This record gives sequence, structure tokens and C-alpha cells, in this order.
Amino acid sequence: MRAFTLSDFDFNLPPELVAQHPAAERSASRLLDGTGPAPVDRIFNQLPSLLRSGDLLVFNDTRVVKARLFGEKPTGGKLELLVERVLQGAEVVAHMKVSKKPPVGTTLAMTGGFTATLLGRWPEEDGALFRFRFDGPAGEDPYALMERCGHVPLPPYITHADSAADESRYQTVFARVPGAVAAPTAALHFDAALLSELDARGVQRASVTLHVGAGTFQPVKTENIAEHAMHAERYDVPQATQRAIAECKARGGRVVAVGTTTVRTLESWARSGEASGDTRIFITPGFEFAHVDLLVTNFHLPKSTLMMLVSAFAGYERVMALYAHAIRERYRFFSYGDAMLLERVRP
Repeated sequence: MRAFTLSDFDFNLPPELVAQHPAAERSASRLLDGTGPAPVDRIFNQLPSLLRSGDLLVFNDTRVVKARLFGEKPTGGKLELLVERVLQGAEVVAHMKVSKKPPVGTTLAMTGGFTATLLGRWPEEDGALFRFRFDGPAGEDPYALMERCGHVPLPPYITHADSAADESRYQTVFARVPGAVAAPTAALHFDAALLSELDARGVQRASVTLHVGAGTFQPVKTENIAEHAMHAERYDVPQATQRAIAECKARGGRVVAVGTTTVRTLESWARSGEASGDTRIFITPGFEFAHVDLLVTNFHLPKSTLMMLVSAFAGYERVMALYAHAIRERYRFFSYGDAMLLERVRP
């Protein structure tokens, strides 16, 4: 196999194709069917016709939290926190955007009437993230404080401030376990009517949890992609899902991952043998997939780790040709954009 570099995953995307708002209806987005010899332009609500009775759709049931918080230092300097994960008790780990980092022990006054005390860096003293203790007026835990005081952490390429519409649409209809700072965007296209049609066709459903971190938007900075260090994300594969996958394989069905986060979860479980934990799995061309047969995914940023993942899954040349088709046909890109259906390339 050829040695891929970062430049191999670059492409020219007209800026107007970056979706700033979702489609009027979730399942009315476009779907590029890349499973056949030639690409086929479809609507997302046609997905059930492309699946079979006995197939298994696996969703990521993480719930996006209002992780973006604003406040100020005792000196009056403004700052922004983006909570990456909640630890034990009232402690959280967060990114901090501020002109000058405050010293450990500083108590910050946060918008909404609570405080955040800086406890140190995380996970080590030289870690890139920061550990805080949140203290609210009524003993609210960090999740309650974020829900009351926080903002939806929209991706950096979405230029408008978060709104009530984003609270609803930057969240899947089956979001259950709070902890993500970015949505599993391929699942945003599913609505109640589409799920009912999938049920009627005998397509099974199961779920995993991977709390998507802000690192999903972290650029790859090294031309040698093997030198890139992946961010850590928490995942869980419930026993019911493990059984559902085994039963699907036994009956000859196909495992259909909804989103790259589901792929990373299932393949982390396969590689490590651990059904839950932290994963830094980095999937690039040459990776051998253990579980996933089909993938529903949105269109990803140039030179991103997710472009590398889908290229590993469906084949580099095929994926780049599909992206070129999508650009010609004016598909909408990234989190609020359209989707594609891919089939795993066989060795």
C-alpha cells in the first residue's frame, strides 16, 4: 500500500458549500449513495430502501451539552471555557480561551451566577486542558450549571451565535447520555418517521456511546500523518449492543454504523477487547475493520482525521471521487450538511 501524507486528503471546497443551518426537515437532507459502481444522488429519507431486513443500524446516543461558558478573571479580563468532560463531584476538564492564563487557585466569576476555581492542568501538569471546580448558588452539578448558563458549542466553521433552533437541531432525536461537545452529525438526519419506517422494514437498531470531544476539530499539523497524536474520547459498548452485533452477523445481516464516532467506538472495542474506556484510535488507510459493513456519514473537513477514516473504510480513490461529485453537485458540507452512504472496501 502507498504511504499517504496529509496533502493526499486535501481538496478545494467552495466556502458557500459549508452549511450554516440544517435542512428544513432532518430527513430531507441529500444522501449521496456511494455503494454502487457510480454515485447516485438521493434524499436521506430513501435510506430504508437501501437497507435489508436483518441489517443492524448502530447509533451514538451521546447528548451534546451546553459546554461553552463565559466569565471573567478577578482582574476583569474576559474568558471562555469549553468543558471537555465532567469528572467526579463538581470538577470538570475544559479548554480555556483567555489573553493571559490565571494562576492555579484563581476563582473565576462565570456568567449565570456561579464560580469556577482553577485547580491545575489536565491530565498532567503539562496537559493542554485545565481542571476546574464549579460552585453554583444552589449546589447544582456541572451538567445543571451548563444547561442553565451555557451555550451550544457550535463548530468553529458555523459563524452564527447559537440559538434556540440550534439547541434542538444540533442534537439527535435519540440523544440520551450527556457528555459531548460536538454532535454525532450523521445521526442528525434521522427523525421519528424515518425510524418508524426502518422498524417496519425489519432493520434492527442498537446504540453505543462516544462523547465527542473538541479534539474532533483539531487540525492535523504534520505532513507525516503517523506523527499525529489523537485526542482521547470516552466510549461504551453496552452488552445489549454486543449481543445485537453478534446476532446480526450470525443471520447474515450487515452492521451499519451511523457516523464516524460509532465506527471509532466499535473498532476501539474490537482492538482493545475493552467495552468501555478512553480511546485514541486513529484510523487511516490500511486499517482492518472488524465490525462495520456500511457507514452513514456527513462530508468532512479537508486534511482531517475523519477524511482519513472514511478513506480507510471505502477506499481512498473512491472517496475522493465521491467528494468531487458532491462538490460538482453542490452538496452541503460538514455538521449541518448532507450525508453519504459508503460500503467497506474488501481486501
